[in-house]
Amino acid sequence: MKVLKFGGTSVGSAQRIKEVAQLIGGGQKIVVLSAMSGTTNALVEISDYLYKKNTDGANEVINKLRAKYYDHVEQLYLTDTYKQKAGALVQSVFSRISSFTKDLFTLFEEKIVLAQGELLSTGMMNLYLNECGIRSVLLPALDYMRTDKNAEPDTVYIKEKLTKLLAEHADADLYITQGYICRNAYGETDNLQRGGSDYTASLVGAAVKAEEIQIWTDIDGMHNNDPRFVEKTAPVRNLHFEEAAELAYFGAKILHPTCILPAKLNNIPVRLLNTMEPQAPGTLISNTTEKGKIKAVAAKDNITVIKIRSGRMLLATGFLRKVFEIFENHQTPIDMVTTSEVGVSVSIDNRKHLEEIVDDLKKFGTVSTDTDMVIICVVGDMEWENVGFEASIIHALKEIPVRMISYGGSNYNVSLLVKAADKTKALQALSRHLFS
Repeated sequence: MKVLKFGGTSVGSAQRIKEVAQLIGGGQKIVVLSAMSGTTNALVEISDYLYKKNTDGANEVINKLRAKYYDHVEQLYLTDTYKQKAGALVQSVFSRISSFTKDLFTLFEEKIVLAQGELLSTGMMNLYLNECGIRSVLLPALDYMRTDKNAEPDTVYIKEKLTKLLAEHADADLYITQGYICRNAYGETDNLQRGGSDYTASLVGAAVKAEEIQIWTDIDGMHNNDPRFVEKTAPVRNLHFEEAAELAYFGAKILHPTCILPAKLNNIPVRLLNTMEPQAPGTLISNTTEKGKIKAVAAKDNITVIKIRSGRMLLATGFLRKVFEIFENHQTPIDMVTTSEVGVSVSIDNRKHLEEIVDDLKKFGTVSTDTDMVIICVVGDMEWENVGFEASIIHALKEIPVRMISYGGSNYNVSLLVKAADKTKALQALSRHLFS
């Protein structure tokens, strides 16, 4: 069985839903859908009005969004029977949303509101498939997708409940389910946060031991550089899971870095495909490494560097532990680290607690910061035995000042820190030297 995930753009209109129905094809599959594009943003806006007790503002957005969905219904279905069924679905969902304009609105209610987009898209897709004569069945994500008390997926529960649901509908051709939404350990409506619908697809694929997970978006796989800054980028046809995770973490927006972890652990290949160009081969992510190749470059913006210089660091046991504990206390992750006998430099991408962090670090030495920096990440087979790879990367940036370099922490990544003003120049130089 394959698991197919389609994002919001892929199901963003009646025509797109029809095209996705064609793409799904034959054979038993589980199809994971996001909310139609623009819906979640509208639901967030509605929630914002409700938090501010502005029911007029909320109702205005609700009415506008409801009208949009009734228009989709008119365009999507051919028969009056299915138009009535879809209309009833739309009415039910928006009546639920409207009910929150009359009572106290909290985070609990907001999560229920935010879940309605996926309930609409999957319900409408399932009805359309039924109208086309396909035996599709809705698998409500709220019946099997659950997180534990640490807000991590409860994989044992997911597998048990999903397996039971599939057995109850063993004669179905297709199974349609919602991405992103779930219940938490207390049974409340919640969401997976990281990776959203991609994470759902990966968790579902792992639970059913899928032969492949397909993530359909509006771009033909991961590219070897950022097409917004570099001309003539090309899709990378094969990536190791670690390579894909590095690229996702350092700026490739097509995937969230943690969302494919369940697939990796269960050795299930993930294929990134383009709904606008379905014949394109896309990118295949697996546990296979292509030896001796540099695959891609990505960039992570809004980086701040903190440098701590201290004569006391020399031979001081526990110095780094004390430094890192400060970042842990302020719940601020570190991206890069370089050390010397008299200092340590670290980079962060969250400046929320920067002032407190700097203040605490001053107990150990002189502290300085550099802002408006960018991490350039070069991904591929970076085993240290591959002679010359790091030299080629450095040579490509010979005319660009590099603030920090991280090499050897991973077998798949070399990271370099440059000024934001040099980002485009650095990405273009690396493309010329590594991929031309």
